[in-house]
Amino acid sequence: MARYDMSTIETGALGAVAPGAVFLQLGMAAALGRHGAIDRVAAHKWFNLAARDGVAEAIRLRRELSLEMSAAEIADAQRAAREWLAAH
Repeated sequence: MARYDMSTIETGALGAVAPGAVFLQLGMAAALGRHGAIDRVAAHKWFNLAARDGVAEAIRLRRELSLEMSAAEIADAQRAAREWLAAH
């Protein structure tokens, strides 16, 4: 598997469209709290973007994560995914 510099995805270093595998890894990092506190909203956002790119594992993880989230948290995550797409 290719190794990506995860810290640069927000700045678009991988180009206009990042591979779904990178989004999946960002979602896992947020869900597991690899860079601080667990952030379910951020994890859901990245899983949304990975799912959009056809990553089946992201679809499953997003579904599981949704069971632990409130409707407001899910709405926030979906909004954040749309905003990320609009910005990139």
